[in-house]
Amino acid sequence: MRSLMGFCLFFFSEVQSKSIFERDRRDLLAIPETIASYFYEAVNKVSPKVSQFLLDTVQSPTVIAARQRIAKEATKVSIMFEQLIEKIKNLWYTKVLGY
Repeated sequence: MRSLMGFCLFFFSEVQSKSIFERDRRDLLAIPETIASYFYEAVNKVSPKVSQFLLDTVQSPTVIAARQRIAKEATKVSIMFEQLIEKIKNLWYTKVLGY
């Protein structure tokens, strides 16, 4: 679990440094996971028993199914967002700049 959190912390700093136009879909999906790892680390420093309860809860089948559903829907939204950005870029270059 610690190696995953270390990766998320490193990954989150990488995600923050990119502009929204340069982000990859996976970058955007990593943000909630990174926030969750920050929260887990903070709780773990205060109370290891509570953090173990959170870890057990997150690994339950119900929560795993919900996370998978959210990831699936977030991927759909992310793809639509990418398409919208491409359309805006196209309009900008053709209509505004006249390329």
